[in-house]
Formats: sequence, structure tokens, C-alpha cells
Amino acid sequence: MSGTAITTGTGTGTGPVRTTAAGRTRALARAELTLLGRTRATLAAAVFVPLVMPLMLRSNLESMRLKGTGLTAGSVLLPSSVGFALLFAVYGSLVSVYAARREELVLKRLRTGELRDLEILAGAALPSVAIGLAQCLVLTAAYQVMLGVGAPKEPQLVLLGLLSAFVTWPALAAVTASFSRSVEGAQIAAGPLTLVSLLGSGTFIPLELLPDRLAPFCELLPLTPVITLIRGGWTGHLSAHDTVGALVTAVAWTVIAVFAVRRWFRWEPRR
Repeated sequence: MSGTAITTGTGTGTGPVRTTAAGRTRALARAELTLLGRTRATLAAAVFVPLVMPLMLRSNLESMRLKGTGLTAGSVLLPSSVGFALLFAVYGSLVSVYAARREELVLKRLRTGELRDLEILAGAALPSVAIGLAQCLVLTAAYQVMLGVGAPKEPQLVLLGLLSAFVTWPALAAVTASFSRSVEGAQIAAGPLTLVSLLGSGTFIPLELLPDRLAPFCELLPLTPVITLIRGGWTGHLSAHDTVGALVTAVAWTVIAVFAVRRWFRWEPRR
């Protein structure tokens, strides 16, 4: 794996070493983390961009007409920051990672061993997911101190939103990488979904401030249910109808993303 090996061979005089799916995935994740640390551009985009974006959003909060919407600075910034982490730390970085490993024939070589397809994809995704989760925790702690957001009123909704996101967005990254011929092409391919999600999923502009005719369509975007569940879980102001709608949309996107990976993901370089 470009200089980083995963050992699942034989022991010294004790026969074959038995490995588990979890162990193989962790080993691959450690190797991937090492490689990610060597790719400075991808690492910088994954670590620093999601931390800078909330500062840009906060500077625009004064121009937003939040009065009468039930929203506060904290209830806008916190879920939006989670969205930034998903888009840049998870989705954006993984599109490059999957494309790079495919073009380097790493994925093809890994499939010749005992690693299963799901283990390969999950192992490659774990470092980016861990970075994204760490950013969410750091920013949440910062908002609790600076903006007094407090604890979530319905933590189960926050947890469901994050769980669905950390399955759906790595899968979407794998699908996006499949339709590019290079790492550079993968970064371009990730642009449309990233831009649409930034503008239409309630990250930069809350859905409550969008035109009535546009909001229903934006609710169907893959990032929207995550933002909705996290915001509603924190404020406790999400109705049963909106909760069910967000959960259905989140599950639907998870199913679509997983199906798309199984159907279209490419393990070998595109020619």
C-alpha cells in the first residue's frame, strides 16, 4: 500500500495467524492514516477547512433574519459545522483517497488477500470519519463555552443523524470517485454535490430562510436530514412529522448510497 504493509500472515512456528474482520479493518485504517498524514494537501483540507468555515458563517449571521424563526446563533452554527466536517473532512477527502488508491492499484491488490470488500472500503474511510467526528466534538465544546448551546434536548436524534451521515457520506465518496479517471478528476467530481449541499441543505442558509417553493426540494438532499436531525435534537423543536420525514430521507439516502457502491464502484483504474 505505497510503502505501508498490512500483516496477516503466519506466526513463528504456530501456523496461520487467525484474524477477524474488525482486526483487519483496524490494520488497514492504521495504514491509511499513515498515508493520509503524508498527503499534506488532502490532510490540510480535511482538518483545517471545516474549522475555518464556521468563522465565515458566523460573520454572515448578522445579515440573516433569524428573528421569528426560533433559531439562534448556536442552533445555526453547531449543525452547520457538522455539515462542514462531513463535506470536507469525510466526503471531500475520501473521494481523493478512493481515487488515489484505485489508480495506484492498491485496492486491486488488497482484494487478492483475505480482506473483504466492505473491510477495504471501511478501513480506508475510518481515518477521515475519525477526523470528522473529532472536529464535531471540538466545535461542539467550543460552542458550549462561547455561545452557551448547552446539551442536546433529544440526544437520540443527534446520534441517529451522525450515524446515518457516517455511513452515507463515505459511500457517496466511493461512488463519486468511481466516475473519475484521476485524483484531480475526483476532486472536480466532488464539487457539484459539495456546492449544492452547502447552499441547499441548511448549512450556509437555514431552510427556514429559503423560499417556500425551494425548501421542499432542498429537504430531499442527502445532507439536509442530518442537519435537520442534529438541529432538532439540540433544540428539541423538531415536530414528530419533521422527525419522521428526516429519518426516512436519511435512511433512503443510506440505502441509495450503499446500493450505488455495490453497483458502480470501480476497483481498478479507469482506462
